[in-house]
Amino acid sequence: MSHCPELACAPPPSGPVVPVLVFPPDLVFRADQRSGPRQLLTLYNPTGAALRFRVLCTAPAKYTVFDAEGYVKPQSCIDIVIRHVAPIPSHYDVQDRFRIELSEEGAEGRVVGRKDITSVLRAPAYPLELQGLSDPTPHPGPSSWTAPPTARHLPEKSHSQLATSSFLLFLLTGIVSVAFLLLPLQEELGSQLPQILHVSLGQKLVAAYILGLLTMVFLRT
Repeated sequence: MSHCPELACAPPPSGPVVPVLVFPPDLVFRADQRSGPRQLLTLYNPTGAALRFRVLCTAPAKYTVFDAEGYVKPQSCIDIVIRHVAPIPSHYDVQDRFRIELSEEGAEGRVVGRKDITSVLRAPAYPLELQGLSDPTPHPGPSSWTAPPTARHLPEKSHSQLATSSFLLFLLTGIVSVAFLLLPLQEELGSQLPQILHVSLGQKLVAAYILGLLTMVFLRT
């Protein structure tokens, strides 16, 4: 975990440019997020070589980045957690910028790709259910009436079954997404797998995006 380095002007990368594939394309933080304003950024490396990444920011004092720099393996993705550490009213709706920079492996590696994404902190949104726990609407009938025991237990059973079904669905979706990321590309040669199991780059991007969304959901729970 470290503060994000400051983003400074830099010349464009020389030589071949590698596409910087990140999801989501912009970051929106909520000041009323239960676990603190944070977002998950998924970076995908579509090349056949390991690349070094670095995360820069125009306002480094406002953010903390878990693993602000490191390596991403060939045809693999990595999740970067970014936390907003100054969710104060003066920072609401102020747009900052992050830059994801990719370079060749090694201390003096050549920069091969850059991508800028915007970041903004939104003011708290207070849902009606958070404004009060009491229901002001009068209900007919004696207030001492209570539901039968079976009626009280039915919602608990339904919630348990729903939670189990949702977990299994998330697990299955995550396994399928990882499987797609591990399959070879259509233009990749020398693979022992049949051609029907080769996937396109677009399919891998969709799988990486879905995997990032699932990871974000688990981080928020």
